[in-house]
Amino acid sequence: MEPLRHKQSSGFYGLGIAPGILGVLDKLEFRMPTPIQAKAIPVGIDGKDVMGLAQTGTGKTLAFGIPMIQAALAGKRGLVILPTRELAQQVEETVKKVGGPLGIRTALLVGGESSFRQVQAIHRLPQVIIGTPGRILDHLEQRILNLGKIEVLVLDEADRMLDMGFAPQLKRIMAAVPRARQTMLFSATMPQEILALAHSYMKLPLRIEIAPPGTTIEKISQELFVVSKPDKSRLLEKVLAEYRGAVLVFSRTKHGARKIARDVRAMGHTAAELHSNRSLNQRREALDGFKNGRYRVLVATDIAARGIDVKGIELVVNYDLPDNAEDYVHRIGRTGRAGAQGHAISFATPDQRGDVRDIERLIRKTLPQSKLPELPPARPKLPERPFTPPRRSEGSAHGPRGRSTPSSYRSHTPYTGRQGRPWNNGRARRARQSRIQPKG
Repeated sequence: MEPLRHKQSSGFYGLGIAPGILGVLDKLEFRMPTPIQAKAIPVGIDGKDVMGLAQTGTGKTLAFGIPMIQAALAGKRGLVILPTRELAQQVEETVKKVGGPLGIRTALLVGGESSFRQVQAIHRLPQVIIGTPGRILDHLEQRILNLGKIEVLVLDEADRMLDMGFAPQLKRIMAAVPRARQTMLFSATMPQEILALAHSYMKLPLRIEIAPPGTTIEKISQELFVVSKPDKSRLLEKVLAEYRGAVLVFSRTKHGARKIARDVRAMGHTAAELHSNRSLNQRREALDGFKNGRYRVLVATDIAARGIDVKGIELVVNYDLPDNAEDYVHRIGRTGRAGAQGHAISFATPDQRGDVRDIERLIRKTLPQSKLPELPPARPKLPERPFTPPRRSEGSAHGPRGRSTPSSYRSHTPYTGRQGRPWNNGRARRARQSRIQPKG
């Protein structure tokens, strides 16, 4: 009996998890809970309100996912609200992995996807609904979705939702959910706005804090290069040549992400881009391709700072420093997931010393600055095709009688008739006139 007692006191055993869920966790090879999981799961299973504060990449999804699945098995319905489509998709994947074998049905409600399929999923009466605030509210206003029976509510990355301006939508969703419910709030940071939100919508929540805000994962080594803006691309080429694994590159803007991805492909690496100008299918294809190795490099804006859960990212590169120091913690947390080693490199221009100090003040450590290596030669720019204006003899953009000439002909040759001759050709003109003359 001694080995049995030892087994039940280790891993996920002893946290109050139902045997069926434990069996699925064993099959998925989830052996040891992370600190946030070990503390939050028993409290969540007991039905208490929880405020979980932990570093990004420490397993918050299972920390609320397991209690929600166990509540669903007991007949309770749950709702998970997240700031981005990518986060919602990944949470649904995790819930389906653990709850799917047990018969748990889910519905994913995010923008950029067919509303018809989402309506069908709602009509199947899912036990767990996962979505972003905007699309959840759309279905509520159309009276397709009824949240009157929700008993477990999860707000994941609530600080990010407030930063993105979702406070009005959250307030309206909260009004549609019964007040007699369990609420779990998880985030990597806990500003005053979140504390006010928690006090408004939660009943005596138990605060679980694994690390203070701004704490980075110990196994992520950090490095800083001070480099001029024109030399950033050459430094990135040098970095990509020194590392062999998957690399996540962060850009400050969508236009910058497109340009960086184009440059990386010119360097001979497979690359995809992830930002809000891409459709949902394009974003999903980019993320899936990055996961399965089709793309070695993924270039993203801060939409992915909390929206990527990919194991095995060897390196995170901050090509541009983030606008907010807090986003630095989330960005570099994409590497070193689940206790693995990781490395983060940041590029800073000489005029960004203040931004670097803000990051150092937040993480309470100095970013080690490395000497700029010898950079590869600059790549020649592709010559642009010069514009050649049309010759005067080719006429204007408009043919006779005000007819508009096709744009493909305007800068090359005047528009021609069926016989291949210009409209102002004398023979063609006389032929047209003869056709309209009355016979006899």
